[in-house]
Amino acid sequence: MLSRKPARNPGTEPTWLAIARLLRWHKPTGRLILMIPALWAAVLAAQGKPPLLLLGIIVVGTLATSAAGCVVNDLWDRNIDPQVKRTQNRPLASRRLSVKTGIGVAFFSFLCAWGLTYYLNPLSIALCFAAVPFIVFYPAAKRVFPVPQLVLSLCWGFAVLISWSAVTATLTGGVWLLWAATVLWTLGFDTVYAMADQEDDERVGVNSSARFFGRHSAQAVGFFFAATAALMAGLGAMLSLNLWFWLSLVIALFGWGWQYQRLRTPSPKPTLYGQIFQQNVWIGFVLLAGMTLGFSSGF
Repeated sequence: MLSRKPARNPGTEPTWLAIARLLRWHKPTGRLILMIPALWAAVLAAQGKPPLLLLGIIVVGTLATSAAGCVVNDLWDRNIDPQVKRTQNRPLASRRLSVKTGIGVAFFSFLCAWGLTYYLNPLSIALCFAAVPFIVFYPAAKRVFPVPQLVLSLCWGFAVLISWSAVTATLTGGVWLLWAATVLWTLGFDTVYAMADQEDDERVGVNSSARFFGRHSAQAVGFFFAATAALMAGLGAMLSLNLWFWLSLVIALFGWGWQYQRLRTPSPKPTLYGQIFQQNVWIGFVLLAGMTLGFSSGF
């Protein structure tokens, strides 16, 4: 049976700061890495010129949605997180914040995201609501599903579908190639993230893709990144993107190849996993720049 003992004394941390940590505002990487595929979709669907209002909605919407997802995750895991070194000081795990406060913050975050749907079309709104069960039940998947990162990847996939449909009011064209690339990319970087907690997850009985693939995790990550690149190449050809996009894809390939080689080294340093996770944010932005410039004339 899992211990319910708090990881540490909550101390005198101000409530507002504890809420900010609950929302992961002190860790922008996780917020940006959800925003990126949503921006990919908006840029590609609008052929490099997405409406500024839509870009603002995407930025605020992904911040609100990822905040809600973090809180829901911590509510589910409040009795598990104290047993994992990386998560034991989270506000709900340490009992700095109550469950009631956590539910209130999650509700407010979802409410903010819902308010933004006023500016979307009916298809995009329907997709927003369809994404909610995946966000809410992803933490439960860690208890019953051997590869819960796939559920998380589907959450990222909704970011693509919502943004693309917000521009075109349809789900046609290259959207499904981009969706598949996003799902595989997310499987790759989140498997790396899970590798950092593999021993703790095994000890407390939580599933992860790192546990599922075991000693073949590096090879799995390499496959996911290679497949992402292949799908991106197919998308670039379908949309007739210019040399800027292909240059960005080559840079991304070099980055993913380097990460794969580092993961294959015997006994990699524990800090490597977090570094690779952060590097994928920059790779995502490089691809975003290539997509934006990919519709420009003259190159």
